[in-house]
Amino acid sequence: MTRHAAPAPDPRPAVPLTPDLVREAVLRGRRGASSDFDLNPHVVRPDAPAAPLRQAGVLCALVDRDDGAGLRVVLTRRADHLRKHAGQVAFPGGGFEAGDASLLHAALREADEEIGLSPDAVDVVGEIDGHETVTGFSVTPFVGFIDAGFVARPDPGEVAEVFEPPLAFLMNPANHLRESRLYQGQRRFFYAMPWEGRYIWGATARMLVGLSERIASVAADDELGG
Repeated sequence: MTRHAAPAPDPRPAVPLTPDLVREAVLRGRRGASSDFDLNPHVVRPDAPAAPLRQAGVLCALVDRDDGAGLRVVLTRRADHLRKHAGQVAFPGGGFEAGDASLLHAALREADEEIGLSPDAVDVVGEIDGHETVTGFSVTPFVGFIDAGFVARPDPGEVAEVFEPPLAFLMNPANHLRESRLYQGQRRFFYAMPWEGRYIWGATARMLVGLSERIASVAADDELGG
Protein backbone atom coordinates (compact mmCIF):
# COMPACT_ATOMS: atom_id res chain seq x y z
CA MET A 1 0.00 0.00 0.00
CA THR A 2 1.19 3.50 -0.84
CA ARG A 3 0.29 6.52 1.27
CA HIS A 4 0.06 9.82 -0.56
CA ALA A 5 0.18 13.36 0.73
CA ALA A 6 -2.62 14.27 3.11
CA PRO A 7 -4.89 17.18 2.22
CA ALA A 8 -3.78 20.55 3.51
CA PRO A 9 -5.46 21.53 6.78
CA ASP A 10 -8.66 23.51 6.31
CA PRO A 11 -7.86 27.12 7.30
CA ARG A 12 -11.47 27.88 8.26
CA PRO A 13 -12.46 27.66 11.90
CA ALA A 14 -14.07 24.37 12.91
CA VAL A 15 -17.86 24.41 12.71
CA PRO A 16 -19.71 22.83 15.67
CA LEU A 17 -21.25 19.62 14.34
CA THR A 18 -24.65 20.00 15.93
CA PRO A 19 -27.58 17.68 15.19
CA ASP A 20 -29.35 20.60 13.53
CA LEU A 21 -26.43 21.18 11.15
CA VAL A 22 -26.29 17.49 10.27
CA ARG A 23 -30.05 17.38 9.68
CA GLU A 24 -29.90 20.38 7.39
CA ALA A 25 -27.05 18.84 5.41
CA VAL A 26 -28.90 15.55 4.99
CA LEU A 27 -32.22 17.13 4.05
CA ARG A 28 -30.73 19.19 1.21
CA GLY A 29 -31.28 16.23 -1.06
CA ARG A 30 -28.96 13.92 -2.93
CA ARG A 31 -26.32 15.34 -5.24
CA GLY A 32 -25.47 12.12 -7.09
CA ALA A 33 -23.70 8.90 -6.29
CA SER A 34 -19.94 8.62 -6.13
CA SER A 35 -18.05 5.65 -7.54
CA ASP A 36 -14.87 3.67 -7.00
CA PHE A 37 -13.96 4.82 -10.51
CA ASP A 38 -13.96 8.52 -9.53
CA LEU A 39 -10.41 8.30 -8.18
CA ASN A 40 -9.42 5.77 -10.83
CA PRO A 41 -10.15 7.17 -14.30
CA HIS A 42 -7.30 5.05 -15.64
CA VAL A 43 -9.20 1.86 -14.84
CA VAL A 44 -11.30 0.68 -17.75
CA ARG A 45 -14.95 0.49 -16.75
CA PRO A 46 -17.04 -2.10 -18.61
CA ASP A 47 -19.58 -0.57 -21.00
CA ALA A 48 -22.14 -3.13 -19.86
CA PRO A 49 -21.75 -4.85 -16.49
CA ALA A 50 -22.13 -8.60 -16.45
CA ALA A 51 -25.00 -8.18 -13.98
CA PRO A 52 -26.98 -5.21 -12.60
CA LEU A 53 -25.50 -3.55 -9.55
CA ARG A 54 -26.80 -5.15 -6.37
CA GLN A 55 -28.66 -2.67 -4.16
CA ALA A 56 -27.62 -2.25 -0.52
CA GLY A 57 -28.65 0.03 2.33
CA VAL A 58 -26.42 1.08 5.23
CA LEU A 59 -26.98 3.15 8.36
CA CYS A 60 -24.77 6.04 9.42
CA ALA A 61 -25.92 6.07 13.05
CA LEU A 62 -24.92 9.10 15.12
CA VAL A 63 -24.80 9.12 18.91
CA ASP A 64 -23.73 11.65 21.54
CA ARG A 65 -22.25 9.77 24.50
CA ASP A 66 -22.06 12.92 26.65
CA ASP A 67 -18.29 12.42 26.93
CA GLY A 68 -17.27 15.76 25.46
CA ALA A 69 -16.47 14.33 22.02
CA GLY A 70 -19.76 15.41 20.48
CA LEU A 71 -21.50 13.22 17.94
CA ARG A 72 -19.92 9.86 17.19
CA VAL A 73 -20.46 7.49 14.24
CA VAL A 74 -21.26 3.83 14.89
CA LEU A 75 -19.04 1.64 12.71
CA THR A 76 -18.34 -2.08 12.62
CA ARG A 77 -15.34 -4.21 11.80
CA ARG A 78 -16.50 -7.25 9.91
CA ALA A 79 -15.64 -10.71 11.22
CA ASP A 80 -12.35 -12.12 9.99
CA HIS A 81 -13.85 -15.42 8.83
CA LEU A 82 -16.32 -13.92 6.36
CA ARG A 83 -15.95 -14.89 2.72
CA LYS A 84 -16.25 -11.31 1.45
CA HIS A 85 -14.76 -8.10 2.89
CA ALA A 86 -13.45 -9.90 5.96
CA GLY A 87 -12.02 -7.60 8.63
CA GLN A 88 -13.05 -4.43 6.80
CA VAL A 89 -14.68 -1.44 8.48
CA ALA A 90 -18.26 -0.73 7.44
CA PHE A 91 -21.49 0.95 8.39
CA PRO A 92 -24.11 -1.44 9.75
CA GLY A 93 -26.26 -2.58 6.85
CA GLY A 94 -26.29 -4.89 3.89
CA GLY A 95 -27.87 -6.06 0.69
CA PHE A 96 -31.52 -5.61 -0.25
CA GLU A 97 -33.45 -8.87 0.14
CA ALA A 98 -36.78 -10.07 -1.18
CA GLY A 99 -38.58 -9.41 2.11
CA ASP A 100 -37.35 -5.82 2.42
CA ALA A 101 -39.90 -3.06 1.83
CA SER A 102 -37.18 -0.55 0.92
CA LEU A 103 -33.45 0.11 1.11
CA LEU A 104 -34.06 1.87 4.43
CA HIS A 105 -35.76 -1.27 5.70
CA ALA A 106 -32.73 -3.29 4.59
CA ALA A 107 -30.35 -0.95 6.42
CA LEU A 108 -32.37 -1.03 9.65
CA ARG A 109 -32.93 -4.80 9.50
CA GLU A 110 -29.24 -5.47 9.05
CA ALA A 111 -28.30 -3.03 11.83
CA ASP A 112 -30.63 -4.93 14.15
CA GLU A 113 -29.16 -8.28 13.11
CA GLU A 114 -25.53 -7.14 13.20
CA ILE A 115 -25.32 -4.98 16.33
CA GLY A 116 -28.68 -5.27 18.09
CA LEU A 117 -29.88 -1.78 17.14
CA SER A 118 -33.68 -1.88 17.04
CA PRO A 119 -35.25 0.03 14.13
CA ASP A 120 -37.55 1.73 16.65
CA ALA A 121 -34.48 3.21 18.37
CA VAL A 122 -33.34 5.12 15.27
CA ASP A 123 -34.50 8.65 14.46
CA VAL A 124 -33.94 8.48 10.71
CA VAL A 125 -33.19 11.84 9.08
CA GLY A 126 -32.86 10.74 5.47
CA GLU A 127 -30.52 9.42 2.84
CA ILE A 128 -27.31 10.94 1.55
CA ASP A 129 -25.24 10.42 -1.57
CA GLY A 130 -24.73 6.77 -2.44
CA HIS A 131 -21.69 4.99 -3.75
CA GLU A 132 -21.11 2.43 -6.50
CA THR A 133 -18.37 -0.10 -5.88
CA VAL A 134 -16.13 -1.90 -8.29
CA THR A 135 -17.38 -5.12 -6.68
CA GLY A 136 -20.87 -4.56 -8.08
CA PHE A 137 -22.85 -2.84 -5.30
CA SER A 138 -24.87 0.37 -5.33
CA VAL A 139 -24.89 1.45 -1.69
CA THR A 140 -27.40 3.94 -0.27
CA PRO A 141 -26.51 5.38 3.17
CA PHE A 142 -29.13 6.66 5.60
CA VAL A 143 -28.33 9.00 8.48
CA GLY A 144 -30.08 8.63 11.83
CA PHE A 145 -29.65 9.58 15.49
CA ILE A 146 -29.71 7.05 18.32
CA ASP A 147 -29.95 7.42 22.10
CA ALA A 148 -26.83 7.76 24.25
CA GLY A 149 -27.89 4.67 26.21
CA PHE A 150 -27.54 2.31 23.24
CA VAL A 151 -25.30 -0.68 23.97
CA ALA A 152 -24.17 -2.65 20.94
CA ARG A 153 -24.67 -6.43 20.90
CA PRO A 154 -22.58 -7.52 17.92
CA ASP A 155 -23.37 -10.81 16.22
CA PRO A 156 -20.03 -12.69 16.33
CA GLY A 157 -20.95 -14.45 13.11
CA GLU A 158 -20.82 -11.14 11.26
CA VAL A 159 -19.14 -8.47 13.40
CA ALA A 160 -15.76 -8.59 15.16
CA GLU A 161 -16.04 -5.15 16.77
CA VAL A 162 -18.26 -2.09 17.10
CA PHE A 163 -16.50 1.25 17.59
CA GLU A 164 -17.43 4.93 17.51
CA PRO A 165 -15.00 7.50 16.09
CA PRO A 166 -15.95 11.17 16.61
CA LEU A 167 -17.86 12.71 13.74
CA ALA A 168 -15.56 15.76 14.00
CA PHE A 169 -12.56 13.58 13.15
CA LEU A 170 -14.28 11.95 10.19
CA MET A 171 -15.59 15.25 8.81
CA ASN A 172 -12.21 17.01 8.95
CA PRO A 173 -10.69 17.16 5.42
CA ALA A 174 -7.21 16.96 6.96
CA ASN A 175 -8.04 13.34 7.88
CA HIS A 176 -9.22 12.35 4.39
CA LEU A 177 -6.11 10.59 3.13
CA ARG A 178 -5.68 9.40 -0.44
CA GLU A 179 -3.95 6.05 -0.48
CA SER A 180 -3.41 3.35 -3.09
CA ARG A 181 -2.51 -0.27 -3.55
CA LEU A 182 -1.84 -2.61 -6.45
CA TYR A 183 -4.82 -4.73 -7.43
CA GLN A 184 -4.71 -7.13 -10.37
CA GLY A 185 -1.67 -5.33 -11.72
CA GLN A 186 -3.19 -1.85 -11.55
CA ARG A 187 -2.79 0.86 -8.93
CA ARG A 188 -6.13 1.70 -7.34
CA PHE A 189 -6.68 4.89 -5.33
CA PHE A 190 -9.11 5.29 -2.44
CA TYR A 191 -9.87 7.42 0.61
CA ALA A 192 -8.74 6.31 4.06
CA MET A 193 -9.26 7.66 7.58
CA PRO A 194 -7.09 5.71 10.05
CA TRP A 195 -8.33 6.17 13.62
CA GLU A 196 -6.96 4.59 16.79
CA GLY A 197 -5.70 1.47 15.07
CA ARG A 198 -8.77 1.02 12.86
CA TYR A 199 -8.49 1.46 9.12
CA ILE A 200 -11.58 3.16 7.69
CA TRP A 201 -11.28 3.10 3.91
CA GLY A 202 -12.91 2.45 0.56
CA ALA A 203 -16.65 2.91 0.11
CA THR A 204 -17.26 3.70 3.79
CA ALA A 205 -14.62 6.44 3.77
CA ARG A 206 -15.93 7.82 0.47
CA MET A 207 -19.48 8.13 1.80
CA LEU A 208 -18.14 9.91 4.88
CA VAL A 209 -16.24 12.31 2.61
CA GLY A 210 -19.53 12.99 0.81
CA LEU A 211 -21.23 13.80 4.12
CA SER A 212 -18.31 16.07 5.02
CA GLU A 213 -18.74 17.97 1.75
CA ARG A 214 -22.46 18.38 2.41
CA ILE A 215 -21.88 19.75 5.91
CA ALA A 216 -19.17 22.10 4.70
CA SER A 217 -21.51 23.45 2.01
CA VAL A 218 -24.32 24.08 4.49
CA ALA A 219 -21.95 25.71 6.98
CA ALA A 220 -20.55 28.00 4.27
CA ASP A 221 -24.03 29.03 3.15
CA ASP A 222 -25.06 29.73 6.74
CA GLU A 223 -21.97 31.85 7.24
CA LEU A 224 -22.66 33.88 4.11
CA GLY A 225 -26.29 34.28 5.03
CA GLY A 226 -25.60 35.18 8.63
